[in-house]
Amino acid sequence: MNTDTNSIDATLLDLLLRAGSHWVLWLLIALSLAALAVIVERLWFYIEHRKPEARLSATLAVLRERGAAEAVKQLKGERSMHAAVARACLEHADAGLASIDERRQAAIDEQRARYEKRLAFLGTLGANAPFVGLFGTVLGIIRSFHDLAGGTMQNTSLVMAGIGEALVATAVGLIVAIPAVATYNAFMRHVEASTVASEVLAHEIVATLKTATPAKEA
Repeated sequence: MNTDTNSIDATLLDLLLRAGSHWVLWLLIALSLAALAVIVERLWFYIEHRKPEARLSATLAVLRERGAAEAVKQLKGERSMHAAVARACLEHADAGLASIDERRQAAIDEQRARYEKRLAFLGTLGANAPFVGLFGTVLGIIRSFHDLAGGTMQNTSLVMAGIGEALVATAVGLIVAIPAVATYNAFMRHVEASTVASEVLAHEIVATLKTATPAKEA
């Protein structure tokens, strides 16, 4: 039993030594490129879906003066979360306030999912990239000490050089993680701000509809 265990340990050690830490560096580089692609795509998405302040103000003004049917036309072509939530409320204005509230919540949930798309990748990468780099460092240190024990390294300076090379993986892991975490936090704040602004807009629309309903009945 001990012989089998020792054989398995020796095989795993041999695989680790053959792999080294270089593949970890290439993995981190690939992940950093993927993160950069996500960051650029999300930035472009948020720019294209920024809040249309002028359109929303005009929509509220038209809602007060001419009703929900005309107000919806003001949002034609807009793709932001704010416009989608406003459109959901206005298109079902005749269905009652309870129905409007359900449509509002459904629209916010749908739009939030769109706004948060791929952000989980950035969060996961930011949390785990340092550990991937640390794994590469451990592999490099194991290889350095194994070479020293085997006599392929003749002095401590070569051992220190090998350890120093292994520590590069940890540094690269941190370099990959820090921008990923920073952009993830920034994007999530933007999503939260857009969600709150959409909620406020929906409440303004509902309040306007409430005040307009008695006037129509009279």
